[in-house]
Amino acid sequence: MDYDVIVIGEVLLEVSTETAFRHGTPAVLGYSGDALNAAAAAAAAGAHVGLLSRVGDDDVGEGVLERVAELGVDTALIARAPEHNGCYVMRADPSGARAFAYLRRGSAASGLSPDDVRRARIDRARYVLTSGITAALSETSREAVLAAKEHARAFVYDPNFRPALVDAATAGETLRAVSPGAALIAPSHPAETAALLGCDSPDAAARRLRALGADAVAVTCGAAGVLVDGGDEPQRRLPVVPAPHVVDQTGAGDTFVGTVTARRALGDGLTTAVELGLAAASLAVGGRGGTGRIPTLAESRAHLSTTAERGGAACAG
Repeated sequence: MDYDVIVIGEVLLEVSTETAFRHGTPAVLGYSGDALNAAAAAAAAGAHVGLLSRVGDDDVGEGVLERVAELGVDTALIARAPEHNGCYVMRADPSGARAFAYLRRGSAASGLSPDDVRRARIDRARYVLTSGITAALSETSREAVLAAKEHARAFVYDPNFRPALVDAATAGETLRAVSPGAALIAPSHPAETAALLGCDSPDAAARRLRALGADAVAVTCGAAGVLVDGGDEPQRRLPVVPAPHVVDQTGAGDTFVGTVTARRALGDGLTTAVELGLAAASLAVGGRGGTGRIPTLAESRAHLSTTAERGGAACAG
């Protein structure tokens, strides 16, 4: 197979500031978006990763391709398009109380369609990862997500529900459509489990998704850790791995799911993959922006091991 993981989605121009959105506010320019964040994490976790996307045929698009390659992700599946690149302005906040303003309507990546999925021949990857954000970009991008589910050898879906992009009913419908036979679904609790599944507990959400046909579920619960259900292992709760330093929580969830997908593609058991995902996410918040801090596999393993030795969030295996 050509890839361990193919990630499908949009790369966004990221304008990051630490103060209010006002004239003259100093800012840092970068590239982010859930697909790029997850792809970068998967590559850092040891996988050969391809990013399936569309970017503008302009200087911003050139910057996207350079940054994707810098992060160790293959750019061969990225198509150039005449439309502009999506962009967001972000106010970073270590507490997680962030503010975002998106400028992505009609972006190049919103033109993703089943034709792109066919062009990429995603069945040549061990795992395919995408999200509810990708599905919400446009009707054709939603169709691309559904096509990816049908043709992937192993499909991972992060609901990544954003009310500013899509209503809960539509997002829930997409989640139910991609769950049957999915290798892994990774919703957050309580925001996504309640809005998209009508569940008031992570256990209920896991049961619901398993009943829909998902092979495995990892319900992220913030400070309460992750509920893992499925695969060849019994249901269990894994605690968070404490972050040594918090600068910005943007992209932590993407780092988690990208790392988990990579390690599953490379043969790790579900619990081991989730533990490494938790460790990677706790290190990722030490950088600014979605790809400001992408830990290597060695760093994540060392962090997980050190935490266990100190009696914190132990390695549950």
